[in-house]
Amino acid sequence: MEELPLLPVDYVFTGAGSQPITFAFSYRATLDPELLANGLHQVAEHMRPLQSRLLRTSETDYKFRADPDPPAIDVRSSSSIFEAGTKVEQYISPVRSLEGEPLTRIVLTQTPGGSVLAVSISHALVDGFSYFHFLSSWARTCRGDRLILPSLEREIFLSQIDRTARDVPPESLTDQCGLFHAGRREASRSVREERFFLSDESIKSAVEGARQSRGQSMTENDVIAAILWQKYLPLWLSGAGNPRVYLTLPLDFRRVMPGFQKSYFGCALCFATASTDRQSLLNSSPGDLALLVRSAVTRMRSEQILRSMSTLDAFRRNRGLAAVEKLHLRHPASGMIVTNLTRMPIGDIDFGSGAPADYSAYLEVSRGAAILPGSGGANILVGHPSD
Repeated sequence: MEELPLLPVDYVFTGAGSQPITFAFSYRATLDPELLANGLHQVAEHMRPLQSRLLRTSETDYKFRADPDPPAIDVRSSSSIFEAGTKVEQYISPVRSLEGEPLTRIVLTQTPGGSVLAVSISHALVDGFSYFHFLSSWARTCRGDRLILPSLEREIFLSQIDRTARDVPPESLTDQCGLFHAGRREASRSVREERFFLSDESIKSAVEGARQSRGQSMTENDVIAAILWQKYLPLWLSGAGNPRVYLTLPLDFRRVMPGFQKSYFGCALCFATASTDRQSLLNSSPGDLALLVRSAVTRMRSEQILRSMSTLDAFRRNRGLAAVEKLHLRHPASGMIVTNLTRMPIGDIDFGSGAPADYSAYLEVSRGAAILPGSGGANILVGHPSD
């Protein structure tokens, strides 16, 4: 049976609290389960990791082991119609990235208003790019269009990992990898969600204001992330004093690493982390904070990414899989994570009867935000602590 090695970053998304990527898409039409199943069978032949489970091979290593059959589609029915703000939990079945469990789960719910298709995939298997590459490919197959083949090549990247890298103290992981070492991650828990919309006009105005105040170039993502950081993180901080505060930004390194396949199917993330202190976060202009974000992103070049991955590899090999479950994407007490998914090709997820009319994301971890595509702007999804 086919087995694939994990990249160092894949391990970060295994174990408790490993945050699968889970979306529910609503369609006005009723999707045909047989059509979906046939298309899924075809596309899974080219995206074998989708039908994988984690196989533990030692105290320090997993492999992805492929099942013989593609993921099953769980077909359900509901009397409620998907609407904006609908609790997505009723439509989904999130995966857990634990040994022996399926790493892809698909639920099709037939409602009086059409169908809701929910897909949950382990973040160890995919990042945002690969998640939507799969959905777009699945839809293309169902429409009879040509499939855009992915690359499953991992050895090219793994061969660049420095296996002689030394283990580092856990407190050095932030500087080396943009990650944080603390207590064991908690399993998924309730998150209080907030959603709002930013128009293109308001985004452009904010970017222009930030550029004028600092006289330097910055992106829309830099400015939006800075605004979210300043607005929300102070709400979640407890205690007195002026602690160091952090912002984590996951970045796709496909376009950064030389020789790395742009069509790679897997998780190709590194982590840019900006920091300041609480008072500066409260008092700085959006332009100042956006420059901190831009500086953190700019540091993530190929040399730094390889150094980060080599450090993660050495940390796991020396300390074991249990230590990996103590790695956090954001600082547990004084950090926030912002993910940009504005390039999600929502319109491409058309199985032959039209693109999704709406969608909703599922959050398992609080103190974070996602920037999602919206008509004429961006949809912002914020995860507040449940308490």
